[in-house]
Amino acid sequence: MGHRAGEDFHVRTMRADEIGVAIDWAAAEGWKPGLGDAQCFAVVDPGGFLVGEFEGKPAATISTVVYDDHFAFLGFYIVRPDLRGRGFGMRIWQAGMAHAGGRSVGLDGVVAQQANYRKSGFALAYNNIRYGGVPALTGAADTTVALRDVPFDVLNADDARIFPAPRRAFLAAWVGAPGHRGRALIRDGELVAWGVIRPCRIGRRIGPLIADDRRAAEAVFSALVAGGEGDVFIDVPEPNRAAAELATAHGLAPVFETARMYSGPIRPLAVERVFGVTSLELG
Repeated sequence: MGHRAGEDFHVRTMRADEIGVAIDWAAAEGWKPGLGDAQCFAVVDPGGFLVGEFEGKPAATISTVVYDDHFAFLGFYIVRPDLRGRGFGMRIWQAGMAHAGGRSVGLDGVVAQQANYRKSGFALAYNNIRYGGVPALTGAADTTVALRDVPFDVLNADDARIFPAPRRAFLAAWVGAPGHRGRALIRDGELVAWGVIRPCRIGRRIGPLIADDRRAAEAVFSALVAGGEGDVFIDVPEPNRAAAELATAHGLAPVFETARMYSGPIRPLAVERVFGVTSLELG
């Protein structure tokens, strides 16, 4: 006899050391999280990571990370495959959205769930296309510097141009995490491009990659992938044609697709400067 959704199922806040469960499930779904993601994610909003337990074991996960009074980002919406279809997903979704309160919420939805997100009031902003493969290396015309040499306040101010809310604590954790390597391009004393590459269980992922133009993005991309081996992945906002051209010029091909969706208004963003999304889980 099957269980009803309310039986033996309850939702609670994850402990920091449990975020790895969501990371493991995301990896099983093919989302390719980074090896150090859990530690970086935990600094933003510890109360935003939820687990639904069924018969005392993890059955579903979601994160609704609150950045400020106006914006939150939803990720890790996963129900254990053997428990899907029992209503557990809706229960944990409701809990996650309750944590967001009345804020506008962003997410990167997989193709299979986009219709459900629309029913929940989310509207499509644009698609993100993941490109992957072994990158063809080219010599960049511009010399980059280590990202740690850029004053953090300068980096944080530039990040505010491409993200809907302040995320100083997350950004500091992200650029300083073990295994994360960042490069930047300076022109005439101004920051014009920067990015981070991090190791995953399979290959490496670039994110973010922010640049004023294709040439600047090329310099940082080339510096990030240099000296490494194996596959590289980068999530590209579809409206940025120059970003897609950069990926394909280096021999990368589309391998995955999500939709950036929002439940309400956000401040204007310079999406044309985003050559690589930071994270599909936290925006």
